[in-house]
Amino acid sequence: MIRIGEYNTLTVQRELSMGLILDDGGEGILLPKRFVPRHAKIGDQIKVFLYHDSEDRVIATTQQPKGVLGDIVLLQVVSITPQGAFLDWGLMKDIFVPKSKQLSGMRLGGDYLVRIYLDEQTGRLAATEKIEPSLSNENLTVKDNDLVDLTVYRRTDIGYVVIINNRHTGVLHFNEIFRDIKVGDRFPGFIKNILPADQSPSGQTQIDVAAGRPGYSRVEDAADKVLRLLKEHKGRLPYHDKSDPEAIYSFFGMSKKTFKMTTGKLYKERKITLTDAGIELVKG
Repeated sequence: MIRIGEYNTLTVQRELSMGLILDDGGEGILLPKRFVPRHAKIGDQIKVFLYHDSEDRVIATTQQPKGVLGDIVLLQVVSITPQGAFLDWGLMKDIFVPKSKQLSGMRLGGDYLVRIYLDEQTGRLAATEKIEPSLSNENLTVKDNDLVDLTVYRRTDIGYVVIINNRHTGVLHFNEIFRDIKVGDRFPGFIKNILPADQSPSGQTQIDVAAGRPGYSRVEDAADKVLRLLKEHKGRLPYHDKSDPEAIYSFFGMSKKTFKMTTGKLYKERKITLTDAGIELVKG
């Protein structure tokens, strides 16, 4: 059973001058020649993305779109028609946003956060700006410390509302942000705290998130990075617990708190020494 708008692993059934025919259990799906991997042959299995071409035929590609079915992504408008707008999503054929699925009209060259969906009438992939109906915190699929995918949704007085795994909303507080972010940015994070609806002032379940990984594994990842950077800079780096947080984040890509936890751990393990000038690798 093939899945439109998703990645499918299909077997090469036969070869034509225009490309390969992949087995879909029926007449087969064309993988155009320009997207055929080198040395691909009959019987091989190939991972492809499936969508409809301009002639409404299901077609395969080894190109990677900027989003798949159900994803919420920031895309740019490349053309406007009376019926709607076409957005660049990384494939040969642009994705369409009907006027009825726009919030206030799209402009050429503008970037918009949209959700990719399958139109029930046409069977084609399309996009919509109206993503709120697809987001809910009523039936949660996450718990504390779960690793999740975050998409920045909008800025508020306390931080940024983020979309969690394309289905829930949470808050990334300003004190958890250590680099410039903007609407549409996507990055990994974890669930920091969940406040049930009956304990929330708003009467709705609230989720706090943080970027990166939780707890000990977060420090472990950071430790490997600090050691690698030290080795790449002749065993010495001019950063310590009095360094500016922005300078630490700019160089290491981590918060000052994580940096201090990490260097403290490495010091206790006798892998580094701490000096007034910064940190140094222990020799030998």
